[in-house]
Parts: sequence; C-alpha cells; structure tokens
Amino acid sequence: MITDRERANILIEALPYIQRFNGSTIVVKYGGHAMVDEKLKQDFALDIILMKYVGMNPVVVHGGGPQIGSFLKRLSIESEFVDGMRVTDSQTMDVVEMVLVGKVNQEIVSLINGNGGRAVGLSGKDGGLILAEKMKYIKAGGQDQAPEIIDMGMVGAITSVDSRVLLELMKSGFIPVIAPVGAGNKGETYNINADLVAGKIAASLKARKLVLITDTEGVLGRDGKLISTLKKEEAIEMIGSGDIKGGMIPKVKCCMDALSEGVRKAHIIDGREPHSILLEILTKIGIGTEIVQ
Repeated sequence: MITDRERANILIEALPYIQRFNGSTIVVKYGGHAMVDEKLKQDFALDIILMKYVGMNPVVVHGGGPQIGSFLKRLSIESEFVDGMRVTDSQTMDVVEMVLVGKVNQEIVSLINGNGGRAVGLSGKDGGLILAEKMKYIKAGGQDQAPEIIDMGMVGAITSVDSRVLLELMKSGFIPVIAPVGAGNKGETYNINADLVAGKIAASLKARKLVLITDTEGVLGRDGKLISTLKKEEAIEMIGSGDIKGGMIPKVKCCMDALSEGVRKAHIIDGREPHSILLEILTKIGIGTEIVQ
C-alpha cells in the first residue's frame, strides 16, 4: 500500500520534468496491447489528458492492425502480408479506412473526451495533412536470388506533411488524434504505417519527443537486457551486427529519421506497462529506450 509520503515524493520527482516539457509538443504513436486491454486503454487516455493539463501538447497517431484484421475476417477477405506490411487492394483499403477513421479513431477520441480531455479526430486526408504516393517496395532476395519488386497495392509512402491543421487545433487547446491514412495527388487513399506517420508528424512539428508504444520493453542488448539510452551511431551498428532485428528495425529507423529531421529525442516503450507514457517522460529512470543524436 502506497503511503501519502510516497505519493508526495512521486509528485515531487515529476515536477522538474513537468517544468522542462511545459509547452513542448510530444507525438505519441498508440498501438499494440495498449489499444486492446480495457484498463490500459483507460491508463493511456488519462496519461494523455494529464500531459495536456500540465502544459504539454500531446499529439496522438494510432494504429489498428488487429481491428482491421478482425473486420476483414468477418467479411471473409483474406489478409496478405509482406515483411509485416498488409497488402492493400481497393477492397481492403475501403475496410482499412472505415475501421481506422470511422471506428478506432472515434473510439480513442471518445475515450479521451469521456475522461475529461478535449480531443479531435482526423485522418491524414483532412486539411491536406498527409500527401502520399504508392509505395515502391523491393523485397530482398535470398542467396543467389535477385531482389523482387512487390506490388503492395494502396500502401503509401509519405511525400509531404502540412501540419497547419494540427497547429490550429493545438492552439485552441485540443488534442489531435490522427488515423494513418493519406491522400494521393488524384485524391486516392493510401494506407500508411502508423510508426512512419508518427515520425513524419513529429518532424513536421519539430516535436520535443516522439514516443512509440509497443509490445516490447524497448531495445534489448546482446545480453537480453534493456538499453535505456541509445545513440544513433550505436543503433546503426546494432542493426548492422544483427543485435537489432525483426520488427524492431523499422521502429528504430523511424526514430533515427525523426531525429535527423529535428525531433530532440525518440522513445520506444512498453505499452503493456500501466501509465507507460508518464513513467517514461516524468520519471528519472523511465521504462523504455530513448534514442538520441
């Protein structure tokens, strides 16, 4: 049982971080188990609301892969993946947009607003926020095999971000909640990886921090222990040596790209931990991996 003295110490420990990040923009990519577990969903909403109330400017970008997969299954539409990315034909794109924008986005907005926050939902198509083009994906070949060009359908690569609509919302005291779809030059809709969207949004806003919520502790060293702080050059070496591998590679690369484009720090944290965002931002030790220049 936590004592009143311990509660006071927790608040005092948070004070210098609240002062340091007052007025700062922090982009949070929301995904994984934290979007499914009911208690963790409440924790996430409260974390975002508290950040806003103590003077930070949180911006939320969300995923929704499991929800899309579940809906496609109900419609008897098979899902095809290449290196973890969903191949998105026109029929699948309709479902992706409906689930991400019409369902998941509005659920997150309702969760934040229902707990006393002021959130506004939008997609990358709103206000010209995200322009995209068809992704050109080349799958590496095996031994003695040439690389293969894969048609990923309506999977998009971001060409530009116009953050004016986000700045107006933030200026008016709202928390933007963004679904990761973008528009092409001819008005077509593209499905975009949420980590990439969060990174580009953070860069466009020159955010103080980019936080990726995952289902892992963070970046682990060769000994299996969590690395609390990782420099860019160290991350590059670890990718080359194979110490960073699998699904962690694109997340780390996303963080490094954001740092190169003006974001001060990037964090990869475990969303399975209650109040993981506050623990990473407002405590001395933190819980995940911070990636710095």
